[in-house]
Amino acid sequence: MNITIREIQPQDNAAMAIILKRSLEEFGLNIPGTAYFDESTNHLYESFRVAGSKYFVAEQGNEILGGVGLYPSKGLPEDTVELVKMYLASAHRGKGLGKILMQKCIDLAGELGYKYIYLESMPELSAAVSAYEKLGFSLLDKPIGDTGHYSCSIWMLYTIISN
Repeated sequence: MNITIREIQPQDNAAMAIILKRSLEEFGLNIPGTAYFDESTNHLYESFRVAGSKYFVAEQGNEILGGVGLYPSKGLPEDTVELVKMYLASAHRGKGLGKILMQKCIDLAGELGYKYIYLESMPELSAAVSAYEKLGFSLLDKPIGDTGHYSCSIWMLYTIISN
C-alpha cells in the first residue's frame, strides 16, 4: 500500500469534491447544512490558504483516495481548530487510512500551538464517529463556533497533550 500523504494542490480540487459529494450521497447526507453545499467543497486548495489551516490528501499512484484538514473555523476559541472535510473514497475506508490522516492533523495542530481540536459529524456516519472516539475525541453536549453546518448533531473535542 504505497500511499503518500501530502498537502492539497490545485489539481486535487476536482477529485476531492467528487469523493466528498459521493460520500455524503452514499449516506443520504447531500442535504443543506452539510459540507455538500459548502462553497469551499469545489475549491479546497484555495479554501485552505488561510493562516492556521492545512488540508492533506492521500494519494496512491495518481489517484486521490481522500483527505482531511484543519481549519480555524469562525467562532472557535483561539486555542481550538476544527478537523474538517474528512472523507475517503468508499474503497479505501476501514483500512486505517483515515486514522493516519487524522493523526497527521492532530500532530500538526499541536505544532501550530492549538490545545483542542473540534469536529462535527452526524449519526449516519457512525463508523467515523467510532474512529474519532478511538483516537480520543470526546462527545460534547452542544456545538462550539459557527461552522454553518446546522445539520450536524454530533460534536466532539480532542485535547492535545503537549510535550
